[in-house]
Amino acid sequence: MNKAYLEVGEVQRLEQVADNLRDKLLIRLLFHLGCRISEALGITVSDIDLNEATVTIEHLKSRIRLSCSKCGARLGKSHSFCPKCGAKVKEAVAMEREHRRMRTLPLDRDTFEMLKTYIKRGGPVNQKGKVLIFGINRHRAWQIVRECGERAGLGKLVNPETGRLRNVSPHRLRDAFAVHAIKVDDSGDGLRLLQEHLGHVSFNTTARYRKVAGEELKDWYDRLWKEEVKVDGP
Repeated sequence: MNKAYLEVGEVQRLEQVADNLRDKLLIRLLFHLGCRISEALGITVSDIDLNEATVTIEHLKSRIRLSCSKCGARLGKSHSFCPKCGAKVKEAVAMEREHRRMRTLPLDRDTFEMLKTYIKRGGPVNQKGKVLIFGINRHRAWQIVRECGERAGLGKLVNPETGRLRNVSPHRLRDAFAVHAIKVDDSGDGLRLLQEHLGHVSFNTTARYRKVAGEELKDWYDRLWKEEVKVDGP
């Protein structure tokens, strides 16, 4: 039976089968930070605070905004007429807006030591004036995680919302972190801190992981039938 998410021991196996320190560190940061692959690949040496054992993550998200070419009113993708001036929408004006958010995340001791060792060994790569921790592109990062998943003998995971099977990938490590965190602490404060750590704007996005991690419904149902139900006689 296919599972919905990776467990801690499986992620450890993933890290163990990695060929080199760079790949081990990539898997470890994706899981222990719970960051997006774009965020991990954007980390520079200057983002690491060696005194505080923290890493500053930058998340840059582009959004397309459509507007009426006549009056400038905002349009939805399905609009045929402008809701403000009534003009027929022949060609909407597309404007790209960038949303930049920063958050500083703590590093556990073992991950911090691995990161320091990697830096001392000259792992970071200088690209366009930035000293990037990894210096690889998104495609290569996905390839590394997928190949490690195959070597570790990890099967495909099922999407809990669609039921479709998917390969082990960088985002599945982010999922694994979130589910692990909720299993440890699913209190209101725990969910709030997880939301902040993951960089979710909406709490509903974070709450979805609670649904994946939750065993409440199954436990409740099992308790209904734990003892044989006695039916009163006539």
